[in-house]
Amino acid sequence: MFPHFDRDTVIPVLYRDAQLIAVHKPAGMVVHPTDLAREETISLMLLVRRMLRQRIYPVHRLDRPTSGIVVFALNREAASALGQQLQQHRVEKRYLAVVRGIPDDQFIDYPLKERPLYRSDMVRAEPLAAQTRLTRLADVELPQAVGRYPTSRYALVELAPISGRRHQLRRHMKHIFHPILGDTTYGDGAHNRFFRDHFSCHRLLLAAVGLQLTHPTTHETLTISAPPEASFSALLEQIDALHSHIPISF
Repeated sequence: MFPHFDRDTVIPVLYRDAQLIAVHKPAGMVVHPTDLAREETISLMLLVRRMLRQRIYPVHRLDRPTSGIVVFALNREAASALGQQLQQHRVEKRYLAVVRGIPDDQFIDYPLKERPLYRSDMVRAEPLAAQTRLTRLADVELPQAVGRYPTSRYALVELAPISGRRHQLRRHMKHIFHPILGDTTYGDGAHNRFFRDHFSCHRLLLAAVGLQLTHPTTHETLTISAPPEASFSALLEQIDALHSHIPISF
């Protein structure tokens, strides 16, 4: 179940100038409504537009259950420049995730078929190239049995997508048999229930915490960082072996 949002929901601003704004999206909020979430009236785009009282331009997306950094351009020229950087894979993104099991550091190169954003979207039959770099930051073994094993193992990982396919990180982690905790679409139901029951975790444990791009007018490197949302950090605080390894900056 997603949290309730209204028009008074406060969206933290991470960076702002005349060309762009970076904000922290809460888990459960859509970036902007689509016909896959027709009932959703409160979107990140709506709240940021109301806050700035000006038109804004979406540059990229986060899945609804993912929290973290989202950038909007404040004019068409900035939107075009940032869009080109994304298409050319020149924007670096960093995510934190808690996954089932203990994966090795690796480069995941696994093509993915497109998933429609709108019901009317045409979807290609052939998979498209998709790459993700995975770095394990910490791991833990808990003395609770989930499934057939007497203990349960989990890891805090950093994920850096090279491409930007829809649900890429969630699908890639499923592909290597280390699904992200709290993922009700691609995850492991038994481990999701364990985290709900023992840690009161009712969210996807995936957060966009770092983003680096070239500023559209100064052409300098702009690095934006954000700690995980409070609901994510609260879970990690209960698993101290993971919490103590959260990177300070990206």
